[in-house]
Amino acid sequence: MAHPETGGLGQEWLALQNQYEQYEKGGLLLKLSAVLLCGLGFVLGLHETMMAVLLLILWLQEGIFRTFQTRLGARILRLEQALKSPETSDLAAFQLHTEWLAARPGVLGLLAEYAASALRPTVAFPYALLLLLIGLLVVAAGG
Repeated sequence: MAHPETGGLGQEWLALQNQYEQYEKGGLLLKLSAVLLCGLGFVLGLHETMMAVLLLILWLQEGIFRTFQTRLGARILRLEQALKSPETSDLAAFQLHTEWLAARPGVLGLLAEYAASALRPTVAFPYALLLLLIGLLVVAAGG
């Protein structure tokens, strides 16, 4: 016999999986924006400090974005486990925010989550490389 929440769990899984993929697309758009910003900055002669600050802002924004995506991913994994064994699961559907709020870290914990996400290699690329390129160009130009 199916668990009474299986229908809701399945609906939640579909909604969250779609959101998860949207975050992936958004992250790629942030990366492309960073590359375009640098390209245009070099062509237009923008000050290197301004380009670096804008890159850092985009990098941090993607770190925050990916933290949200990671939270969705964790809930998706719990849903999949519940859907796999509905007879033994007591997971209630549509509890993403309630569940997160119950375990919400303080301000420093949130900042640490954002920083950890931003430092993951898949997030740090291309920002770290672009910042290195800007630094090398400043050094090559003598100042």
